[in-house]
Parts: sequence; C-alpha cells; structure tokens
Amino acid sequence: MKTTTQALIIGGGVVGASVLYHLTKLGWSDVMLVERSELTSGSTWHAAGGFHTLNGDTNMAALQGYTIKLYRELEEITGMSCGLHHVGGVTLADNQDRFDMLVAERAKHRYMGLETEIVGPEDIAKIAPITNLDGIVGGLYDPLDGHLDPSGTTHAYAKAARMGGATIELHTKVIETNQRADGTWDVVTDKGTIHAEHVVNAAGLWAREVAAMAGSYVPLHPMEHQYIVTDDLPEIYERAAEHPHVMDPAGESYLRQEGRGLCIGFYEQPCEPWAVDGTPWEFGHELLPDNLDKIADSIDFAYRRFPVLERAGVKSVIHGPFTFAPDGNPLVGPVPGLQNYWSACGVMAGFSQGGGVGLMLAQWMVEGECERDVTAMDVGRYGKWITPGYTRPKVIENYQNRFSVSYPNEELPAARPHRTTPMYDIFSDLGAVWGHQFGLEVANYFAQNGEPEYETPTFRRSNAFAATAREVKAVRSGVGINEVQNFGKFAVTGTGARAWLDRIMAGRIPPPGRMSLTPMLSPKGRLWGDFTVSCLAEDIFQITASYGAQEIHHRWFMQNAHPDAQVENISDRRTGFQIAGPKARDLLAACTRDNVTDLKFMDVRRMTIGQVACIVQRVSYTGDLGYEIYCDAMDQRQLWWSLWHAGQSLEITPFGMRAMMSLRLDRFFGSWLSEFSPDYTAAETGMDRFISFKKNVDFIGRAAAEAERANPPARTTVVFEVDADDADVVAYEPVFIDGIVQGFCTSGGYAHHTGKSIALALVPRALATSDLEVEIEIMGQLRKAKRITTPLFEPDGAVMRG
Repeated sequence: MKTTTQALIIGGGVVGASVLYHLTKLGWSDVMLVERSELTSGSTWHAAGGFHTLNGDTNMAALQGYTIKLYRELEEITGMSCGLHHVGGVTLADNQDRFDMLVAERAKHRYMGLETEIVGPEDIAKIAPITNLDGIVGGLYDPLDGHLDPSGTTHAYAKAARMGGATIELHTKVIETNQRADGTWDVVTDKGTIHAEHVVNAAGLWAREVAAMAGSYVPLHPMEHQYIVTDDLPEIYERAAEHPHVMDPAGESYLRQEGRGLCIGFYEQPCEPWAVDGTPWEFGHELLPDNLDKIADSIDFAYRRFPVLERAGVKSVIHGPFTFAPDGNPLVGPVPGLQNYWSACGVMAGFSQGGGVGLMLAQWMVEGECERDVTAMDVGRYGKWITPGYTRPKVIENYQNRFSVSYPNEELPAARPHRTTPMYDIFSDLGAVWGHQFGLEVANYFAQNGEPEYETPTFRRSNAFAATAREVKAVRSGVGINEVQNFGKFAVTGTGARAWLDRIMAGRIPPPGRMSLTPMLSPKGRLWGDFTVSCLAEDIFQITASYGAQEIHHRWFMQNAHPDAQVENISDRRTGFQIAGPKARDLLAACTRDNVTDLKFMDVRRMTIGQVACIVQRVSYTGDLGYEIYCDAMDQRQLWWSLWHAGQSLEITPFGMRAMMSLRLDRFFGSWLSEFSPDYTAAETGMDRFISFKKNVDFIGRAAAEAERANPPARTTVVFEVDADDADVVAYEPVFIDGIVQGFCTSGGYAHHTGKSIALALVPRALATSDLEVEIEIMGQLRKAKRITTPLFEPDGAVMRG
C-alpha cells in the first residue's frame, strides 16, 4: 500500500469514486481512495439508482444535469456499462400549487437549456398509462430522467480514476486522522499510516465518525428509506418501450420500471432516523428489517394512483439508510477551521448529484474555486452553532417534505426557534412574524391590528402584502427600526489590518471615521462578498456582510491570513439596530448628547446612545436617511428602550425583512446571493464601480477585474418595471427579447412605495438599450416589462447622502 499521496479520499461509495475520478480528470494523478469494505458498501449498493434534474436550487439542477450527461462519457472512457436507462419521467401535480411550482421550475429550465416541458393529463396518459389521472392538473416531463446500475456506475468511476493514475485500497479501515504542523495529514489505517497533503471525507454513513476523528462535526443524519420491487406485470413487460419514471408528490412516492415489474419508493411521514448515536462500523452490505407498517398509508395511496400495483406481488423489499443534511443538499467543500480537509458528504441523491459534487470539489481543490456558485451545498453554510440535536429534527422535516411544494416565502418550523437575540420576546410581543437565517430568528414583518400572524406560503403575493406595505409607508414617511443582527460582522485589528484589507478587498479602504463599500473577489474575479468596511481607527476596522455567509467568509479570511492582522468573527457579540426614514436624525439626536448634524453620509463614529456605548454609521439599505447603530449584545435591550421611548412622538415603527427587500427595490439595490454571488463578476453586476483600480495593491482578483475593465463582459444587470398581475419576480425567471430567451431575472418583487413590480435581470450587454422592452415569464405567463434607468425613490440620492 502507498504511504504518501497528494489527496486521500475516505469512502468508496459513488461520491468518493466521483471525487477520485474528477481529481484525475483535472490533472492530479497522485490520488488515493481507501474503503473499509468493498466499493459501494454503505448506501450506494442498495440505492434505487434513479436520476433526475429537478431541483429547487438552480445551480444544483445544473449540476444534476451535468451528472446525468457524464454517464455516457464514463462508459466511453472505461468500456464499462453504467446500466443506463434514459426513459424520461413525469412529475405529477394534483393541485394548483403543485402545478404552479412545476411551471416556475420549467421557466427556470428555459435559460438553463434543460428540455423539460409542462404536460396536461392527456399527455400524461400517453407518457405513463398506468397512472390514475383522477385529480391530476398536469405535470412536468423531463427527457433526462432515468435510472442506472449503482454498482456498475461506481465501478466505472473507479476504473476511470485508475486509468488516470489513482490508487484504490479496499478493506482498509481508517482509525485516526492527525494533522501535522505543516497542515498535511497522517491518516492511520489498520494497514498502516498514509501521509496525505489533502483529506476528503466521503465516508457516507460513517461521515460523522470520520469527521469526529479530525475534531469536527458534520451536520447530517441517516434516515431509513424503503422501496419495493414487484413481481412481473403484463402491463409493463408487454410494452414496446420501457415505462418512464413517475414522481407522485401527493403520494410521496417515485416509481419506475424494474425488469418486468415496477420499483416504487416512498418518503413517508412516519419516517425513522437511523443510527442516532452513531453508525456501527460493522454495518456494510446489510439491509434493515422490513417495516411495511411504516409505509402502509403510502402504499394505500399508491394503489389508488397506480391501480396495477394492487395486482402485483412483492418480489423484494429494500430497506436501508441514506444520509441527509438539514436542508437536503450535500455538504461539500473545505471544512471551516481545518486546513486541507474537505467534505463530500450528505449526498442523498448520489446518482443525480454525485458527478456534479465530484466536479465541483475537484475544481475547488485543484483550481482554488468552482466554476459556479455552490453556496447551496457548501459545508460552510452551517456554523459552529449547529448540533446533532438541531440536525436530527431538521433532517426529519426535510425527509417528510421531500416531495412537498416548495414556496419562495416558506418558513419551515422544525427545531425553531434555535438562536435568538435579546430582542426576541420584545419583538414577539410587538407581533413579529419570524423567518430564519443561519439558525437565527429574523423578523419578516410585524403583524398589527388583525394582520395575519402567519404568512401563508404561496407563489403569488402573500397575505403579508398589506402589512409589508404599511411598514414601507412608515419608513418612507417617518422612522422605522429593525435589527442589524443579521449582518455578518468581523473585527479586523493590528498593524497589518489595513494592508490585509487592501489585499483581500477590491475596493478602497477608508480613512479613520469613514466607511466604504467594496466587493471581495475570487482569484478569477467572481464575487465572493459584498462588504461594508468601517474604519474606527488606523488599525481598527469593522467589516460587515451577509450573516448567512459568515462561516464561508471567515474560512476565506483564514486561508488568506496576514501575520499582523487579527480577524475575529463578532457577528453574535456586536448587534444593534438600523433606523431609517426622514425622522431618523431626529430620533438619533433625541437619544444622545453627541452632535449628529455633522455626521455625513458614510461617516462612522463612536457615540453614547442613551446609556450605551455604540458605533454609529450613517448608511441605509432602504435608500432613506438612515443610520446603523452597533452595540455589545448585552446592551441591546437597553439601547432598544432608549430608541423606542424617544421614538414614540415620532411614530417609530418596527419593520422586517419583507419591507426591507421592498424598499431596496426603489433604489435598485442588489442583494447577496441574488444580484451578487459567486456566479457573477463585479462588472456584470455593477459592483465594479466600487473597485479601486487606483490603489497600488495587487488585490485578489485584480487581474481578472482589469481584464473585464478592458473588455466588458457579454452580459450586464438591468432593472425592469413589470406589468405584473398577482405574482412578482422571485429569481431565475426567463427574459424573452425579440421572442427568444436571452436573459434571466436575479431577483425582484413589489416596490410598495411606488406601487410598481420590479425585476432585476442579467441580459446581453449589446441589447441593454435604455428603452429595452422584454417579456418575463411569471407563473407560466409572459408579462411585458420595460427597462427603467432612474431609481424610483430619490433618484439623486439627495436625502440619503445630504
């Protein structure tokens, strides 16, 4: 057995084999995989082997499309069969909401180049004739749907990797992983120690145990999953062609042909977590005892949807565990807090996602970044706050909602509230209707005077529409207040603080007492952050960005550390409030003896507000006159009472994120992971106006940014006013120019202050004329839209800046 390697993958399921292959494909030949038993041991061997492209996250759907198309390439490379059955598949909708979801997904697919189509009951009768169409509204047909041989596919990955120079050691159990001072790893196995520059945890059912060896916790949990294979059915084996897949979300089931019969699996409500206290090391090619009682209701429903099943005998029952993350997406990438340690875990749909996961992780390891935004599966999307006690109920919830309608405004309730600020009870008493981000409870809006205390999930304007409008009006006409807790906040200090910031941020680093806005770029010029930098003293800075990205950002900061700069995540130690509106200055003045009249736009200053020592900066995401006021978390309630009491004569109004996201539309402000994400460059989004090309620093991503400055990218971000009905743009709706899909929306919504439906979109730069008129597909309808170039509120920014 080799004792040294550049990269060591732990785990020989389909995901580990895919990572191994993709590393060789990208040029790393000195790579190695160790597996405690045989390839496919664990979950891979008993998987149903289905694959599909449908996924609520657009980038995940694209990676699933890549995975499916990769299988032919594997067969050509290796001469082995993956047992491919490209039979197509239809997802059924038995009510309008399910149909609306499929229509919205089809719209996204237009720009992605996926050839899905909306079909009616008469079409479904031809596609899947064994289906009882009672109550069926329609469906989504995907020609790429199909299934394969799990074992053959995994061994094809393995052979392709070996052809690229990789080594695979079977029956080799990992016992310890110990990091050396230089960041490399000693991986101790029962056959000896392997010294590896990089380690990849692709251990599947044992990922928790392997992570613990490195002192880490990976938030996933195995769930028991059951599917049934029937005896031969003449309705199946007498067909001229193989029967397509059928996904029946109402019945929480998936169905496909298996030989001369059918295979049907269930995501049942009375589901069971498995191996709660750890996966037994001796588990491998075993199955769990049959538990048909658990899926009895699901079987009854399936008999009604597919009556042929009532006449089918049961050939076999496959009951085994699969791992899930709290949100159902994989856990991939560099593990925060560890050097050269990578995660490739929680891939519950290995044959839909395994190829994309392997490609993205290999790009990350070899090239330093991925070709697309992988936030949805980044292991860093969870922080140190997450525990097994939180993970398990969220995994159960995700399993139970696997086939549920996914709404853009939905807030799932399991394991909540988990993390709250000192304002939670006060805001709850004021009617707060809560959302969540990164485990934190965040007020979406405040229900008052009979307004709904629960926001009904919908694809259209919700029952919170009027409450949001009221809060918007209160901010624009008086003064509104909300928390700034949901910003990620870092303290940067030391003699090297300015030099470090100049290197890692593309924008200008301000002098003491001032702030600046700056993008943070990847080496290839993509957006890795959208930051506010506040200089409190020559060697003391506060930087703020997305709260949900704090662990991802902190990981990048640590990877690019400066010996004389200390970077500390203070997101939960420093909190406070934003106040905004024409009376914001009056409110601030009423709470302090400090002079606030000379606090200019983008100034930052230490002040005493009431009894509390604060950092006050004049800036506003709403486009109004506004201030962000930061304090120690222990002082937040005292600061609140000072502002709240002083604000009573000014008709102070609390407002939430629904109003915030409406207010920002008036000023065309983008938001993180919508307009600004690793999918886009600064020049595509307009963030290049904040890049300081004058500073004499080779900041990260400078060469790429300079290249785009000389040769602007092919697409640009524009704003449209949409002739909408009762639904507004959310994201990824296709933009038709001259009858052809040539762009897509990044975000949008209803701007209550001006009463307009607004969409932000990426379109070809060459077509982005000031009078551009397009059509945007919203809920299956083409809505006319015209470009607008002047902000709807305070076009010159006089109030915000004055």
